[in-house]
Amino acid sequence: MDRLNKYLAHAGLGSRRHCEELIRAGRVSIDGQVVTDLATRVGPEQAVEVDGEAIRPEKFVYWLVNKPRGYLCTNYDPAGRPRAVDLVPHLSERVYTVGRLDEDSEGLLLLTNDGDLANKLMHPRFGVEKTYLVQVAGSPTAEDLGKLREGVYLAEGHVKAKFVKRLRKQGDSTWLRIVLAEGKNREIRRMLAKLEHKVMRLKRVGIGPLDIGNLSTGKCRPLTARESKALRRIAEFETEEEPE
Repeated sequence: MDRLNKYLAHAGLGSRRHCEELIRAGRVSIDGQVVTDLATRVGPEQAVEVDGEAIRPEKFVYWLVNKPRGYLCTNYDPAGRPRAVDLVPHLSERVYTVGRLDEDSEGLLLLTNDGDLANKLMHPRFGVEKTYLVQVAGSPTAEDLGKLREGVYLAEGHVKAKFVKRLRKQGDSTWLRIVLAEGKNREIRRMLAKLEHKVMRLKRVGIGPLDIGNLSTGKCRPLTARESKALRRIAEFETEEEPE
């Protein structure tokens, strides 16, 4: 029997944390009885409903997308702007992006309906590395790169890069390779702004074992069996949390 929040996440309703909120709000029932206890477990023969609609576990799908600039990492935009999810055609499952790239950034996105795994890939506790190629104005000094590794202070506190390497000059700009073990909103842009270097272009090229490879901008592909196995291996390190 699975804990209820895990069952709901496997059904594609979002992360475990989001599913806990659904349970607390009294929106989930098992065999016709509303449940609000986060420790509740559910078996395969039981009938689970959310807001009165039957829930069935979906087959997990995993898609790698090379997001162009100008696309949003959201499943709903009232303004009708282009979304990364629109780049994956003919999906019957409801997928969502694992983490986000801001509208001006590009590169690797993972789209899935596996909320449990998505949470692990993004949670700081697991320290899953995200790799970026960053074009910055000017020429950061060795001291600047050292400060990125040592960390700078943002509104959320002390943040730092796990790895920084200068790649090449391009006119009056410089390309860097930056690896983060945890990501906050626009973290790289804000860290470099602290050092007075504006980000001109930012492209994510890796998440954990996934690499964007030669996938063209705006294109997508399903993960290979080897890639899916590598992602699941990350999830094996989780110790199940007790509800608060």
